[in-house]
Amino acid sequence: MATSHQASGIQAARLDAAGIAENFSDLHPPYDAHEAAVAAGRCYFCYDAPCMTACPTSIDIPQFIREIQAGHPESAARTILEQNILGGMCARVCPTETLCEEVCVRETAEGKPVEIGRLQRYATDTLMEKDEHPFTRAAATGKKVAVVGAGPAGLSAAHRLAMLGHDVVVYDAKTKAGGLNEFGIAAYKTTNDFAQREVDWLLQIGGITMDYGKKLGEDLSLDALKQAYDAVFLSIGLAGVNALRAPGEDMEGVRDAVEFIAELRQADDLTALPVGRNVVVIGGGMTAVDAAVQSKLLGAENVTIAYRRSREEMGASRFEQDLAASKGVKLMFNVMPVAVQGNGAAAEIELEYTQVTDGKVSGTGETVRLAADQVFKAIGQTLEGQPDALALEGRKIKVDASGRTSVAGVWAGGDCASGGEDLTVTAVAEGRDAAMDIHSSLMG
Repeated sequence: MATSHQASGIQAARLDAAGIAENFSDLHPPYDAHEAAVAAGRCYFCYDAPCMTACPTSIDIPQFIREIQAGHPESAARTILEQNILGGMCARVCPTETLCEEVCVRETAEGKPVEIGRLQRYATDTLMEKDEHPFTRAAATGKKVAVVGAGPAGLSAAHRLAMLGHDVVVYDAKTKAGGLNEFGIAAYKTTNDFAQREVDWLLQIGGITMDYGKKLGEDLSLDALKQAYDAVFLSIGLAGVNALRAPGEDMEGVRDAVEFIAELRQADDLTALPVGRNVVVIGGGMTAVDAAVQSKLLGAENVTIAYRRSREEMGASRFEQDLAASKGVKLMFNVMPVAVQGNGAAAEIELEYTQVTDGKVSGTGETVRLAADQVFKAIGQTLEGQPDALALEGRKIKVDASGRTSVAGVWAGGDCASGGEDLTVTAVAEGRDAAMDIHSSLMG
């Protein structure tokens, strides 16, 4: 295996440890107290603040910024965490540039928003460093709720349910909690094992039991969960990955971008992680950018993102696109994969130029070939392993505004459920809101 890796140009240690450590340092260094005070001072504290409306978790942004300005970051953190218990991670990974900061009055007036994400991180980090939990459990209700999936939606639901006095068991197929926060987000966005530290901090509420290595459809059945618990919340994410549907996609060197990011996030030594000399990432979302940028940071020489539509239609925000370009990643638009070429291992990828008519993508017949010893598929994930009893909508579990599924006593949220965008912050909101609905239905 090693020899074919060498031959195909996929190698470890393209950069030395010092170079990799520098490359994977914090994308946005945290504010110190003075920087936070200056940044907070730019806020107009708008009445009917547009930033608050743009936040999927409806954090009272002017309130928490005012608390930072007054020198009370712990109070600010509490204001954030009441709405978004994963406010620390969201401060790091949220596309604030297309949510709260995009509608900031400062942004529309002068093109430089209040840096809401960095202020949120300053507040939540200050509180978490004290290792205190700002919330306490209500009196025990005697009710038990099962949460399947320990990603952002599941953790958010579990925390809110525990806070309301219910006993919660969280099941997850993996060996640790966090979902995409732990396994699916670029390492330079969440340094120093922050995802796990945040989970540990969240669990300080009490009343939550974690049970790992249990997968719905294999180790757990929905019927058995319904019998054993008063309510069930499903936050199983999207475990399947869409196929390229191009000849050669089963060659060595072609793999899922999500799998690569997970391997990178769990690696003890990044110098030991092999990466290609010529890397091509197929897709246009955040995952594509995360895979491409991290390939470059590991020492790949040529990295290209190939997306089948225009720049404007790309799922990744302009900030993410510019970040990729600043790291030396080439962005190609209106191209789609036709075939991966090579002798058992990828050597080249053939792309066809596309045109979009009435929203539909079609090939033009004109093709181009790129050297590619490593090809990452980042063309979206699919729902996998959901029980047959659940009605689907658009290939996701159908839910109403409260997260209720078509099966009584079962709620769902996060990426597996129909509704909002596939963002950490949206998942947190859906978990929280479903927990409130579960609580009201259990308490009559």
